[in-house]
Amino acid sequence: MAAKDVTERTASHVAIIMDGNGRWATSRGWPRLVGHRRGADRVRTIVRAAPDLGIRYLTIFAFSTENWKRSTEEVIGLMSLFARYIQSEADKLHQAGVRVKFIGGRDRLELTLQNLMAGIEEKTRHNERLVLTVAINYGGRDEIARAAKRACADVAAGRLKPEDMNEDAITARLDTADLPDPDLIIRTSGESRTSNFLLWQSAYSEYEFTDTLWPDFTPQELSDIVARFSRRERRFGGVVNA
Repeated sequence: MAAKDVTERTASHVAIIMDGNGRWATSRGWPRLVGHRRGADRVRTIVRAAPDLGIRYLTIFAFSTENWKRSTEEVIGLMSLFARYIQSEADKLHQAGVRVKFIGGRDRLELTLQNLMAGIEEKTRHNERLVLTVAINYGGRDEIARAAKRACADVAAGRLKPEDMNEDAITARLDTADLPDPDLIIRTSGESRTSNFLLWQSAYSEYEFTDTLWPDFTPQELSDIVARFSRRERRFGGVVNA
């Protein structure tokens, strides 16, 4: 029995694990933070290109719950880069019709950064050309655990019946509750791991792994990957009808 129509082939929601910034920099004898700055420039380019490729939702993995293990210098530099990016890009993204939202736990982030994140979310919340979701202090297991805690709290408070505790109840309490599941997940830099990214949401996502380091990832390569995706048969656990 087919679960869904296999003709659904548009990559409306693309998620990207942006890997390779540090290697890009060190291969040139530069500090890793130079690579992260060049990676931020690449984000600007890809965000501009995405709507013309039919992408309505773009989710990018900027900083994982595991990235706190990096050097203090690199973590501080990344947090500063996030803040500068929001400050410099807020008006441009708003004018381009991009809605910005963030997923991940915010409690560990500095209050200044939290306020900047909330500010750009509010500023762009009515935009519809592209929804740009940025994962900061994000981990798929952490997200599922936080969703389960919310569900347990709702059961304890009488807002959710125990018998109604199902997949839909968890999905509704995820950070991505208002987003469709990703159609396509891209990872740059040649690594073939999912790295704890969108574990719940990626059950039926297609994956594409490219050797290109993130600072070198171009709109043309994104276009080529989306074109390949459009030719795939997505079965969602079913079979293709003859």
